[in-house]
Parts: sequence; C-alpha cells; structure tokens
Amino acid sequence: MTAVIIVSAVGLLCAILLVLASHFLAVPVDTRAEDIRSFLPGANCGACGYAGCDDYAKAVARGDAKPNLCIPGGAAASEQISAYLGVAAENAEPQKAVVRCSGTCEKCGDAMDYHGPDTCAACAALHRGKKACGYGCLGYGDCVKVCQFGALSIRDGVAHVEESLCTGCGACAKACPHLLIAMAPVSSRVAVRCSSHDKGPEVRKVCSAGCIGCMMCAKVCPTGAITVTDFLASIDPQKCTNCGACAEKCPVKVITVA
Repeated sequence: MTAVIIVSAVGLLCAILLVLASHFLAVPVDTRAEDIRSFLPGANCGACGYAGCDDYAKAVARGDAKPNLCIPGGAAASEQISAYLGVAAENAEPQKAVVRCSGTCEKCGDAMDYHGPDTCAACAALHRGKKACGYGCLGYGDCVKVCQFGALSIRDGVAHVEESLCTGCGACAKACPHLLIAMAPVSSRVAVRCSSHDKGPEVRKVCSAGCIGCMMCAKVCPTGAITVTDFLASIDPQKCTNCGACAEKCPVKVITVA
C-alpha cells in the first residue's frame, strides 16, 4: 500500500504541476488567424508574398497584410476575410500566367544533344540549355510539375496555359529557370510570346517566331502601351486596350491576341 500511495502522490503532484505550467506558460493564440485561414484555399503557393496560407492568415490578423492578396482565393476569399474583419473589401484583379515563348519544335530547333535529368532546371544549367535560343522554353515541364491546378501542359515542346484552370498563383513563373512565364491581369488579352533579348538577325537565325525588336508594334500602338527594350517588345497592361493593332503589324506574329 505504501508504494501505491507514493506513486499516486507523485502522479497527483505531476498533474498539478502540468496544470499550473499550462496556465502560466501558455502562449496566447490569436483565434482570428485560424478563422482567416479557413477562408483561404490552402494552395500555399506564396503568391501573396508570404511563406504559405498560415503565415498570410497571421499577417492579416496582425494587420500587417491586406485581405485581398490571395490570388487563388480571388474575390471570394477577399470578401469573406473583409467581412470577418469588418472592413471594406478591396478585390485585386485576378492574374493569369502567360508563356512568353513561341519556339515550338518546328520554329526553334536544338543546338545540341542533352543527356541528363529531364528537368528544365538541370538542362538550363548547361550553357542555358539545349535549345538554339538560349531564352526559350526547354519543354521538360518543371512548371507543369509545380502547378497544383493542372493548368499547364507541354505542347509541341513549349509550355501552354489553360486559362480556365489557372488561378494566377505564380508557382510556374518561379519554377521556370529562364523566367519566361509572366503574370498578367486576366483582362489582358494581348501578349508578346517571346523572351529573347538578342538582336533581330541573331533571333532570326535560331527561331522563326522570335521578336526582332523592329519597333513596328510600338509605332502603331494608339495608347503607348508598348515599349521595346534590349530588342524585346513589352506591353503595359495598364495602358493596353486590347485593340490588337500591334498583333496585326508584327511581321513575325510573335504578338498574339487571345
């Protein structure tokens, strides 16, 4: 009986100590962060600028982040979070991924044979990759592998985005070693499908669908939305009206209108 009493007393003492410790050493938990987290889609894509949905929810609860930064959650998540916090909803325009390359197998060949891991990152580490154009899509699908929504695929050697499935999370853009996937507002229908900064003659040697920096698109743009820097055209979506004049004038048809 003595042993039983001693063991019981020790157990009771430990229980009391644990209760006291949990009371005095407890770390306060902001339940708002947990509630806000429930409004997020759980993609953990980092498009909001935070490490994941948990970090973003905590930042919103602290007041360090706006409630409209979740790209995959879109307007629905923004409105739910704003309503929960009792603030006015500020819905950012949804984004989409745009592949800035038109160098299909037919239009841009390979400059060398590559025998190594079937990843764009590994291939790009060897003199910028196997393609004749050092800026082009390598076609191994690193972007496809990181897309959680099945929005990307490889078609004829070049990444393709299915806009109806794209949430604009930006994971594909981060995975591309050549940085040829860009994010643009879904309302933007005009895109330059090239990333090469080589001079026109050099581009024509390796790809029949590359931007040659002729500036004809910039000259016909009625709103001044197009600029040509380092032999590559770019479009400012804030100025672009999607008129399509640039696409019609482009001699190599590297500018497309969706």
